[in-house]
Amino acid sequence: MSGQGTPVGKPDLGADRLGARADDVYAALLEAHDGLTAEESAALDARLILVLLNLAGDADTAIAAIRHARRR
Repeated sequence: MSGQGTPVGKPDLGADRLGARADDVYAALLEAHDGLTAEESAALDARLILVLLNLAGDADTAIAAIRHARRR
């Protein structure tokens, strides 16, 4: 177990890792969607999701994140 009660190697998908910059990230996301059609926004979201999943660099983590998001 890590110090935060999460098994080693298992990401805590509910953790806030953006801290004080969370609002900046949200604003950037909204700005990226500004002026796009619903279809363009969906395509942007899909590309962003694939970029972030690739950044995670681990298929198990990516699958866990997808499942976590679906439960919300």
